Amino acid sequence: MTSLAPILQASPAIQIHVAAAVLALLLGPLAFYRQRRDRLHRVVGYVWIIAMMVTALSSFWVHSMPLIGPFGPIHALSLWTLFALIRGLRAAIRGDIAVHRGTMRGIYHFGLAAAALFTLLPGRIMHRVLFGADSTGGPVALAALLLAVAAAVLLQRRYGPRRNA
Repeated sequence: MTSLAPILQASPAIQIHVAAAVLALLLGPLAFYRQRRDRLHRVVGYVWIIAMMVTALSSFWVHSMPLIGPFGPIHALSLWTLFALIRGLRAAIRGDIAVHRGTMRGIYHFGLAAAALFTLLPGRIMHRVLFGADSTGGPVALAALLLAVAAAVLLQRRYGPRRNA
């Protein structure tokens, strides 16, 4: 049973984190898959970058799987995301569109997919939002997500852009 109650009862940091992540998830396809690279692409792209930065930064106030002090494996992903966002934006400014495109799509496809793997684990807030407290739907969703990520990796390797082509 889907319910927003776990998010509404969570801390403001988690609420901000979820709102920014959902915005980034929804804006990604508009920024990445429009044929025209015009003003709308730039505006949506900047909003997406800000949403991803807020998502990554707000994660440092979410401490649900601590390993080293209050920080866990998801925080390493957050650091990677911040550095990759800077790399992708710098590439666009330099005019290196291949690096820009690859970096930003990589953040979207693999960064958000990896975060979803952590997010959908049983006992986590988003698991309760999407599947309820005592659901077995989470492991099925995780398996489907892993298959989708594996398929995306294989398709990217087979049909992705070639630097020297």
